Amino acid sequence: MPLDVDPPSPPELSPSIDPNEYDDAEVVGDDDYRREELSAFLREGAWAEAFEQWAADAAVTEEEWEIVTDLGMGSDFDFFWDDFAGRVGYHAPGLPQDWKERGVHPDLTSWKQVSSINAGLTEFGQTVCDVLKDDYIDWESEYEAPDDLPDF
Repeated sequence: MPLDVDPPSPPELSPSIDPNEYDDAEVVGDDDYRREELSAFLREGAWAEAFEQWAADAAVTEEEWEIVTDLGMGSDFDFFWDDFAGRVGYHAPGLPQDWKERGVHPDLTSWKQVSSINAGLTEFGQTVCDVLKDDYIDWESEYEAPDDLPDF
């Protein structure tokens, strides 16, 4: 069943964040992450287009998405250009493992919800990357990427 909710506003991408600070990203080479251009693409429609694609078959429920919205997690995404690999990298927000102890949100009551939200945000981040790369980015990587790079 499609997720019938409004998309959050696109995140503001900060040029001062080094993607290598994330546990889930490793960027080799150039430190021009092209965040200004990516931000413009997100505002010009890539974010809404990706949200629509993702929401069409998202496993996240409307109640779970309300938690995401209440916590403002949509603004916590980060996207960056990985010139070495010729792809858009991303960091998706997620709920912490100690969500229960922290009392993160009153409607958050199970690991199933936490897992669903975290997986959904990861899937949405990947959808945004795919839309950006397929429909918006027309620049070429300066590097010849090796054939054995993993897909994100």
